[in-house]
Amino acid sequence: MTEWFEVWFNTEEYLKVYRHRNEAEAEKLVNLILGNININPGSDIIDLACGAGRHSILFAEKGFSVTAVDLSAHLLNVAKRSAIEQGLKINFVNADLRYFCIASKFDLVMNLFTSFGYFESDEENFSLFSTAFELLKNNGNFVLDYFNTDFVRKNLIPYSEEIIGGDKVIQERKIVGNRVIKNIKIARNGTSKKYMESVRMYSYEELISAVENNGLKIKKIFGDLNGSNFDLNYSPRIIIISRK
Repeated sequence: MTEWFEVWFNTEEYLKVYRHRNEAEAEKLVNLILGNININPGSDIIDLACGAGRHSILFAEKGFSVTAVDLSAHLLNVAKRSAIEQGLKINFVNADLRYFCIASKFDLVMNLFTSFGYFESDEENFSLFSTAFELLKNNGNFVLDYFNTDFVRKNLIPYSEEIIGGDKVIQERKIVGNRVIKNIKIARNGTSKKYMESVRMYSYEELISAVENNGLKIKKIFGDLNGSNFDLNYSPRIIIISRK
């Protein structure tokens, strides 16, 4: 059975809908990470679920040795083109994180932009943390950037529509059990395409336990890309920096 992320992330429409998640936003997160860990240019970094490579490319520009992994061949191709245009060398890997393994070890492992919680079972989702631990060198850092479930529950926008490049994009959002579901309809000239997203909502406590139970020590927790202190009620994100 094909899973929702295998379909949606391999479309041209995905990057159009998320065009507001741009390089400026990525730069904020990269600077926040680098400002809060001890790592030197030339160090080995791996970006798990790198998407179109926004963060990977910025780290490569700053002189780091970057490996970028994603399941979507389409998004990887977009990332590869960007890297080539900028003369950057990045090791791109097409793989499913549930089954991914590599002999190399890294100074920094990242999972950014809520690229977590896509799978149906907790076991599959939480395998990210054991994978991160195995990939890290001693004293290496793991960074998780995920939405704050409490904030999402209080601020979910059930319906929105906009025109993007001539397409009418309608997004309907709802919480069903412990998942946030988004149905996306993209219409043009009397035809339409439908996609969906389904992300498991993990609480602050669940995330902290998952990190610590896999041998990682939490160093800092932020609530947004500006580096604000995490607040359970008001922070849109939870950005956890931990160390092996």
